[in-house]
Amino acid sequence: MPSRKDAESILVVDDAPETLEVLQRNLSGQGYRVLTAPSVEDAIRILKVETVDLVITDLKLPKISGMDLVRYVRENLTDTEVMMITGYPTVEGAVEAVKIGAEEFLAKPFTDEELFAAVKRSLDTLSTRRIRKAQTTSKLDNLCGLTGEGKAMLRIYDHISKAASTSATVLISGESGTGKELVARAIHYNSPRATAPFIPINCAGIPEGLFESELFGHRKGAFTGAISTRTGFFQAAEGGTIFLDEISETSPAMQVKLLRVLQDKEICMVGARQAEKVDVRIMAATNTDLKGLVEKSIFREDLFFRLNVISIQVPPLRERGDDILHLIHHFSAAYAQELDVPPPKFTRQAYQALRNYYWPGNVRELENVIQSVIVMTDDKEIDVSDLPQHMRFSIPEGSSIDKTLAQVEVDHIQLILNSVDGNKTQAAQILGIDRKTLREKLKKFSIET
Repeated sequence: MPSRKDAESILVVDDAPETLEVLQRNLSGQGYRVLTAPSVEDAIRILKVETVDLVITDLKLPKISGMDLVRYVRENLTDTEVMMITGYPTVEGAVEAVKIGAEEFLAKPFTDEELFAAVKRSLDTLSTRRIRKAQTTSKLDNLCGLTGEGKAMLRIYDHISKAASTSATVLISGESGTGKELVARAIHYNSPRATAPFIPINCAGIPEGLFESELFGHRKGAFTGAISTRTGFFQAAEGGTIFLDEISETSPAMQVKLLRVLQDKEICMVGARQAEKVDVRIMAATNTDLKGLVEKSIFREDLFFRLNVISIQVPPLRERGDDILHLIHHFSAAYAQELDVPPPKFTRQAYQALRNYYWPGNVRELENVIQSVIVMTDDKEIDVSDLPQHMRFSIPEGSSIDKTLAQVEVDHIQLILNSVDGNKTQAAQILGIDRKTLREKLKKFSIET
């Protein structure tokens, strides 16, 4: 059966090369997209950058056991199933594997039919769980511009639904341009506070000397220029939500004041002698590792714990799979309607170039690119040549057309590796080959990483 573009992905983990080869061949023949790893360490590296539907792991592996991998998947990857295979089956081992989260336990040797049946049962379980999540999404009244139907976004919708049902503080993490404010808005507008204000604040955009006054307000005469009493953002958001974007940019002094608001639910206007109670939900966002800043004593640990009651990690665009194509259609339709022109068609090559691009600016960058090509292209069809220069293939400076095919391949592999900081999994994905083939080419051409 030929591999499908939307095929379920399976990661097989076994230290026996012959087992990996047989399982990869047999499962690929059933139409699955199959990745392999010889150890738990390699498996975790793949799981951090690849979306995997099912992990099939051997029990006995070098250094770290398959049981530990099952536990890792269950505790870190809520949208991935896991099954265990072993040549040393025992009742106790099977019970423990199931207890910590393995969906299936398969004893070696097993037939192809037994393998395929166990894989199907595991993936059917995963599909049922996703349907429930999709039903949760349909309960959201307002997605606030969030769009996408992939596994990563279904997980975000589920988090939004759960966070909206409480008034707990939310910390939203993710790279710039991933839509952290949209997530915060969706939580607010699907919560009981939906009819009250949602006030976003860019912490990096307010001068340090004005930060306290902007947030909490000031009394007349509190400082030079305070010619009248003025309320702050917290008073304006009464009954609603304050969204503190780029929270990592706040000074130590302001961190102390925000901690007091979270602890005591009250603020003190600049120049006032008495604090006043406020009913405001706080959500915050960061594109940096806030826990790392805590370890460096740059950000207060107690404030971090107060903010991090509910934690939502928004995935970068490159980890959202075919949602990229969904977003291309979404933005092209929106901007075509704005310009009163028919939505353009994209060639297969253009789709491929957009799909393979790393998107450091995430959804915001994609939206800007689509808007630009629709405005600047007269043709009804968008091709690779219509995309920005850095998204097209180019011959590196200093190269010449008299290079051998092998040297061109070496240069291109090196270029891709450099663009992803040496990450072999991402490089292999962009190159359209598996990690094993990439390793063979690196060895063959003596390419250093």
